[in-house]
Amino acid sequence: MGAPHAKYTEIHEHDEQPKITWRSYVWDSLDKSPEERKLVFKLDAFILTYASIGYFIKLLDQTAPVNAFVSGMKEDVGLYQNEFNYMQSLWAIGYVIGHVPSNMLLTRIRPSLWLPILEVSWSVLTLCTARCRTASQLYWIRFFVGLLESGFYPGLQFIIGTWYRKDELAKRSSIFQCFAPLATIFSAFLMSGVYKLDGVGGYRGWQWLFIVDGLLSLPVALVGFVMLPDTPETTRAWFLSPEERVFARKRMQLEGRKGRQPYSLAKFKKIFGSWRVYVLPLLFILYTNGTNGRAGAFVLWLKSSTEPKYEVWQVNIYSTIAGAVEVAATLIFAWTSDTVFRGRRWPGIVFAGGSNIIIYISLAIWEIPLKWKWACHSLAGIGYGLAGLLYAWAHELCSDDFEERALITGAMNGMGWAVGAWLPLIVWQQVEAPQFRKGYITATLLSAAMIVMALVVKKLHERQNQK
Repeated sequence: MGAPHAKYTEIHEHDEQPKITWRSYVWDSLDKSPEERKLVFKLDAFILTYASIGYFIKLLDQTAPVNAFVSGMKEDVGLYQNEFNYMQSLWAIGYVIGHVPSNMLLTRIRPSLWLPILEVSWSVLTLCTARCRTASQLYWIRFFVGLLESGFYPGLQFIIGTWYRKDELAKRSSIFQCFAPLATIFSAFLMSGVYKLDGVGGYRGWQWLFIVDGLLSLPVALVGFVMLPDTPETTRAWFLSPEERVFARKRMQLEGRKGRQPYSLAKFKKIFGSWRVYVLPLLFILYTNGTNGRAGAFVLWLKSSTEPKYEVWQVNIYSTIAGAVEVAATLIFAWTSDTVFRGRRWPGIVFAGGSNIIIYISLAIWEIPLKWKWACHSLAGIGYGLAGLLYAWAHELCSDDFEERALITGAMNGMGWAVGAWLPLIVWQQVEAPQFRKGYITATLLSAAMIVMALVVKKLHERQNQK
């Protein structure tokens, strides 16, 4: 390959992170050399674009069964008992068990092959869902859709951590994450539009929803074969010059982020002998389950309200406020972490946890002024916006072990979903809606535990850096 051209050595070799001026508070690459700025622009244009659009499409598919169920699938397929819950549970089982194996495969299979293959496969199965006539057919398809989808989110978070420097990480992880609430907001509007196709071509509206989802996803999946650059040490990306490939590896070397190493018994002993493999997934579990998001509490409160009484369209629109707050909070946490706090991740986590405590204690009391209740439900979105920070922190903490970083970034989301599959059945029971006293108390306790755990990780991080 040879040495990079001299102009590609203009990097902050003696700094742990690049110097920051006011321009970097707007966008981190503005203070970097023209060559590094060009490289980062290419990475954003290809990795971040594919990741964000692909995640948006995946979330549309993830929300499609709920919209389809209330739009005719229940009657057409005969889901009159607990069949729908079984179908969703089987999807969740597939989704949970696939995270870690998929991420570990990413350390040995080119991501530009593995991740698009996953997306093509679940896109085809999504199209097949439109032809399902029995509950058992839905069970099988949704299980495998969950299994295939499980590798996408942690896989792209892993890829982001493989290419970006510390002052770039939180923003990219968080921009990627922002497409989750955006997909949730968009899905309701998509369903209302697609349902007008009811009867066209002999298909019902709910069937058209799966057809449209699959047709949207397939082109994105195919583009992934040429947009993903694999890892800096294995990349064959057509859009990176040989000098830029060497330069990209140098950037990661300066961050102390190691490349692939052989699997061995000593490797696994090292990974499972580390505090990181236990503490980081636990911190993510506290984050993902320390909010009211999965209970749909805001929507259920709006639906149950009699003074005032809200129309259906008002419920659908107003309930998106928390999602908009989540987007804003996610971006604010990312920008302040990468700039004002100089790469520190814990301040945003502590702030969000403190906000959760105030909000959920208020909602647990319940008999509070209407305007404050509105504010609590809306501002609950603040607590949803931490995933980007947590992944950025995990990448930094696991920099010296490529395989450990893959395992932990897979386990974080997988374990969060594993706990989230059963905890709501206990503390967010629908019969207790909209007050959810047990749920709000639980969210308060988990948020307090998240603050404590973030401070523990901060201390452990400091000790790790001293070694």
